Amino acid sequence: MSSRYACLRLARLASRHPRRTFATTTASRSAEHIRIVEVGPRDGLQNEKQSIPLQTKIELIEKLAQTGLQTIEAGSFVSPKWVPQMANSTEILEYLLKTPPKSSSPITYQFLVPNARGLDNFLTTYESFGASSKQDAYPTPPPSPGNGRGSALNTSQNLNTMSSDSGADAIGSQRGSTSTPDIELSIFTAATESFTQKNTNCSIAESLKRFEPIMSRAKSMDLKVRAYISVALGCPYEGPNVDPHKVASLAVNLLEMGADEISVADTTGMGTAPKTAELLKVLSAAGIEKGDLALHFHDTYGQALVNSVVALEHGIRTFDAAVGGLGGCPFSPGATGNVATEDLVHLIHSLGAKTGVDIEKLAEVGDWISGQLGRRNESSAGKATLARLRA
Repeated sequence: MSSRYACLRLARLASRHPRRTFATTTASRSAEHIRIVEVGPRDGLQNEKQSIPLQTKIELIEKLAQTGLQTIEAGSFVSPKWVPQMANSTEILEYLLKTPPKSSSPITYQFLVPNARGLDNFLTTYESFGASSKQDAYPTPPPSPGNGRGSALNTSQNLNTMSSDSGADAIGSQRGSTSTPDIELSIFTAATESFTQKNTNCSIAESLKRFEPIMSRAKSMDLKVRAYISVALGCPYEGPNVDPHKVASLAVNLLEMGADEISVADTTGMGTAPKTAELLKVLSAAGIEKGDLALHFHDTYGQALVNSVVALEHGIRTFDAAVGGLGGCPFSPGATGNVATEDLVHLIHSLGAKTGVDIEKLAEVGDWISGQLGRRNESSAGKATLARLRA
């Protein structure tokens, strides 16, 4: 083990939680809370070929906000040239800041920023509608009687009203918005040089260098930063055997730079149970605490839930997922969607743990967005839940 790993491990050892095995008695598992990061509105939609209306994206976020989810990835400030589907993330951020969706508990919204230019674009909106309003936010009255569960914008409503103060305020009071929501940033790199070059047109080392000003500016504004490490369990260009020590080295670097959480992503869905276990062991040996990690599985080979159980056994308590199994990666040919949020929630609940998510409401959202996109609902648990409700 390198001295860098050893130093980091010693520095963090005092606050590390003792390892607990997830597959214990039901009584001990019942207290476990598993955090779900819903990535459908960003990672789930970015690979769709058809243009998705802004209104549909906002309605998806609003429906998800009423399911009990507490973290939602809402958009990306990436160049529309490379990911056209994310072109209206500015409008989404503005709308969320001015009229936060109604929810039973506070929600954190995350936005991906790939570089300094993306951060500049993000801050232009955030500083205009977010940072200042946090000091001036007033509670709004309770929602008017008769508001339907899960309703967002009326389909005939002109989206231009979302950019005006009067329109946003009117909608906000009707929907019972409270205060400006928490906003976090996300950055991403990859565990292989080939994927990093294809995805960001730079080396891994250069990608880390690009993150330094992002980290510095985010911390100065008290914004948390989440870091993704893509293709951690298989690369479309370098094959399925990605060195877990490279993943650990990247995670250490990102934590030292100030990342608040590392999402380790099986972007291609090539991960298997043994490879997932080995990766988590290497990360632990490098001194990285379980509380600093999230796992992000794609279900290309149908192994996402199996790998999730392995991660639970190794103490991971945060997972990414996309409603309806939405997703894919523009830079990973053949990769299919993320693990469906409904399937992951069903799995976790079946093991006696909690997510705080209402799977019936979630199943309805998955069915709705699949219909909006004209694609098959990829969630087995979602379809089964709906069939039971409709019987």
